[in-house]
Amino acid sequence: MADVDVPVGKKAFVPLENNPEVMTSLVHELGLSKGLQWHDVYSLTEPSLLEFLPRPALALLLVFPVTDTYEKFRVEEDSSKEDYSGSGPDEPVVWFKQTIRNACGLIGLLHSITNGGATDYITPGSPLDQLLKQAVPLTPVDRADLLYNSKSLEAAHATAAAKGDSSAPDAEASVDLHFVAFIKDKDGNQWELDGRRKGPINRGKLGPEDDVLSEKGQELGVRAFLQREEQAGGGELRFSVVMLGPSFE
Repeated sequence: MADVDVPVGKKAFVPLENNPEVMTSLVHELGLSKGLQWHDVYSLTEPSLLEFLPRPALALLLVFPVTDTYEKFRVEEDSSKEDYSGSGPDEPVVWFKQTIRNACGLIGLLHSITNGGATDYITPGSPLDQLLKQAVPLTPVDRADLLYNSKSLEAAHATAAAKGDSSAPDAEASVDLHFVAFIKDKDGNQWELDGRRKGPINRGKLGPEDDVLSEKGQELGVRAFLQREEQAGGGELRFSVVMLGPSFE
């Protein structure tokens, strides 16, 4: 269900498990410095659990089941927008359109590590560095083709997908969980990045003291999302959040 916009018959990946160890292994293999890793966010409100996390939070990945409420909101919000056509070094963010089925986890990871403060941790000459340099000048359509045809990206994803704690579903399986990334760019804007949308979405300005897990960051990002879903559904929302931040080591 999460990849309904990606036609059947297109390339499909084994879905990536929402597991910080798996995600960390994948981004390190691609070429992100070991100075960063993914962390479970066990609570968005409990101070003691938030204080435990190393900051700044450079990106958040929200994982949630695709509901009718979300689909209605997504379609309505996108209806007034043109398909994003940006490219080049002056883009505020690098956005990837998803054309691989069950690859929303991979797209979310890429959005998290190719934007904002995480770019300072990309190892020169690594597969990630090369991919980003190739992607930046391209249009969204050509950028999607770059990911679709990348053998190194496909191999790294396959290795990571096989490392999960649970039994991985088949690549062609219908999966109802979806990943959305929130990042802060170097000008202080918070972006919602989702390969199923028409393009990147600027959710507002953060102060110098704010990261995407701060009160303001949550207000513009994950909290606004969750409140909308809870109000419409009237019940408990099943979701999880992982954070990209400094390594404990």
